[in-house]
This record gives sequence, C-alpha cells and structure tokens, in this order.
Amino acid sequence: MTDITSKIKYIGVDDLDIDLFESQYEVPNGMSYNSYVILDEKVAVMDTCDARKADEWKKNLTEALAGRTPDYLVVHHMEPDHASLVADMVAEYPEMKVVASAIALKMLPQFFEDIDLEGRTVTVKEGDTLCLGEHTLTFYAAAMIHWPEVMVSYDAADKVLFSADAFGKFGALSAEEDWACEARRYYFNICGKYGAQVSRLLDKLSALDVNIICPLHGPVLTENLGYYLGLYKTWAAYEVETEGVFVAYASIHGGTKAAAERMAEILREKGAGKVAVADLSRDDMAEAVEDAFRMGKMVVAAASYDASVFPPMYDFLHHLRLKGYQKRRVAIIENGSWAPTAGKVMTEMFWKMKDIDIVEPMVTIKSRMKASDEPLLQQLADNLLAK
Repeated sequence: MTDITSKIKYIGVDDLDIDLFESQYEVPNGMSYNSYVILDEKVAVMDTCDARKADEWKKNLTEALAGRTPDYLVVHHMEPDHASLVADMVAEYPEMKVVASAIALKMLPQFFEDIDLEGRTVTVKEGDTLCLGEHTLTFYAAAMIHWPEVMVSYDAADKVLFSADAFGKFGALSAEEDWACEARRYYFNICGKYGAQVSRLLDKLSALDVNIICPLHGPVLTENLGYYLGLYKTWAAYEVETEGVFVAYASIHGGTKAAAERMAEILREKGAGKVAVADLSRDDMAEAVEDAFRMGKMVVAAASYDASVFPPMYDFLHHLRLKGYQKRRVAIIENGSWAPTAGKVMTEMFWKMKDIDIVEPMVTIKSRMKASDEPLLQQLADNLLAK
C-alpha cells in the first residue's frame, strides 16, 4: 500500500509470473494491476485486479481499509485484468454499491453468472458525479479506449485523474525502465485503432487541472505531465514521433534479410535519421508494430510464399491494419526465385489502409541480392527520403 495523497491509497499489485499479457504480448518485466481506494466520509474502491493476484490484492485492500467498509466499488473498465474480483467484493461487502457505466453493468453478468446486483448499482454517465465527502468524482465517457463501457473519473479535491487504461504501460512497477518505450508499445497494440476516440478524450481532459494521473497499468504519473500528454496527442493523431525509417523483413533462407540489411545501410548513409530493423520471424511483433507507428517511413521486405507472401510479413501487415496504421510512406522489396508474388500481396494489403504512400520503384530480388540490384535500392531509398 502506498499513499498517493492523504486520502487516496494505491492498493495494486505486480505480476512477475505472467509471460503473455492478453495471451499475445510479451511482458518480460511483468505487469502491474493498479487499484486505488479513496478514504473520505465515504470509502470508494477504484477497480479491483486480475484473479491471478487476488490474494495479494485483498490483503492490500484490508490493510488500507483499516477496519472500514467500502461504500462504493467504482468499475472504470470491465476487462478481467481489472474487474475479476467484482463478484468477490459484492459478496464480501453486502452494503457496498457498484458504480459503473450502463454498458459495464450490462456486461457484469456475462462475467459473473450468479451475481445479484438488485438495488446495489449506481449507473453513471458523462458529467455525473459521486460525492464521497471532501472528494467528489466526476465521470467522463471514454468509449472504445479500448472497450465501449470505459469511464474515467476526476477528483477535483486532489486534482487526480483515474484514467483507466489510458497512460498505461507494460511492465511491473518494480521494473526500472523507460516509460515511453513500454507505454508506446502498450498504446499502439492495445489502443492504436482508436486514435479518434483517444483524441476526443484528451480534448475533454484539457479543461481539467490535473496534477496526478492514476492509470490501471504502470506508474502513477506526478511530474512533467505535459510530456505524457504530448506523446498521447502525437500517438492519437497518428503523427510521426521520431524521424527515421523502420525496416521490417521476413526472410526464409537469408536472401531477403541481406537485402533488407543493405537497404538499412543505404538509408543510414543517406542521413535517414534513426533506422530500426526487425526480423519479423523472430523479433517481438508488438515491438515491430510500435516502431512502424513511431516513424514516418517504413521499408517492408519479404519473400514470396505459396503464391502469396511469407506468413510473418502477412501477420505483421494484418496487425498494422487492425491497429489503424495510416499517414505513412512505405517502400517495398520482394523476393522470389521463380514467380515473385510478395510485392503484389503487400501492395494490396497497404491499399486497405488509410493514407499510405507507396514509393516507387518496388524492388524485386531474385533469390539473392546482386550488384545489379544496388542501383534500384539506392533509387528506392532516395525516393523514400525525398521531401
């Protein structure tokens, strides 16, 4: 348990045993499941945690309550990593009321078949308030960030924003790591599709005087909040954060890898800025998605496979489309030993994305890169970097 302010306590837990968050994202430094309690005239518990850490969370809650009984359980987000213990709380504290959006309350029986909420709910919508004494929570709808039922809440007394999944990151609180790197990977893979909704929420919050941001994952943010808000504005608008080029390749026998690595060298020689390279067959897919959004330009290089494209590249481009990849310049390198098809398939996949500028010429490698391919790679790099 940690004090956020004199009346707001942190009661969340670290999960250092989890290997894949949401069964797909690598989290080598674990995850935090954040939860808070406000101890005023009325007591409000702000979300629960994942069932994986139920015992530890309940111990933290009991310690923070110090004999008091919760009046309210505020459910900002129904995803199981935050709401797995709602039924436990309802059973443990029969006088407590569950505060949530109408959609969240409708979802609750989907997760807890036998839960009895008759007379025990408070439905809140945009602009509604919940008075706890000195502290009054004001609720703001945050639909599709990244589920439809999400609310955030603001406490004007301590100028605290309870931001649900917004401003969260991968990694346990005990991990010492750069915030932006894992917050960016988290944002684009969890919320990337919903930039318009994030922008609308940021517009709402701009009118608030916020000194502390309490997210459901990652550290509580208390300093230099303009930095975090600025990054979120850039990410939500799909703007370029870092000048440079991301080179992503999917190679079967090494020929495509050699071409991609040579392309990266050419780009560095031409002063492209930061040039990052990813092997889509081996590197973390979520990090590749992050780098694609971070930079304004990308080179994709892939082998042809079964009259299509090598599956790691197909998977990558599918991820980008799901997450709303847009407003970027892309160069394509394909490889094929007899009937190259990768370039056509990749081009068609980019056509299904928004505001993608595909740079000519597409370069075709026949099995292995040769001296005759060098001028075309040079030309492709020049055209990609052209203003």
